[in-house]
Amino acid sequence: MNDRPAPANRRELIRQFFRYADAGDTRALEFYTEDVDLTYPKFGKAIGKDAVRTFITHMSGVFGRLEHDIDGLSFIEDGDKIVVEGRERGEMADGTPFPDGRISQGLFCNVYEFEGDLFRAVRIYVDPDFTSSDAAMLSTLRPAG
Repeated sequence: MNDRPAPANRRELIRQFFRYADAGDTRALEFYTEDVDLTYPKFGKAIGKDAVRTFITHMSGVFGRLEHDIDGLSFIEDGDKIVVEGRERGEMADGTPFPDGRISQGLFCNVYEFEGDLFRAVRIYVDPDFTSSDAAMLSTLRPAG
């Protein structure tokens, strides 16, 4: 049974995708075209569903828990593109919670390009320093004093 919303409501498709992704449900992969183009900071590009599976495997080793504020998502639509801004929170694999609310704010912005009701491209914009532990960058941007 396909319980995904009709393509007319792409915002709800994205919300359902986040529900599946946050739950670790493999149905999240059904939202991608076979030749999807996914980009993520510090990872680079993943072309195709197999590469997305590899990306998910890598990410599952990073996070103990990841959840998105689905009710708080905001959307901007332009043709087959939807930009989504939101907040995420969770724990790293070592149990460290994020965001810290001081430097790390848990903000993200994703750009989805659709082909019908599937994602043909996804560009994820997020600071991958979820726990504000990149000391070199922090000392450059926030010098003591």
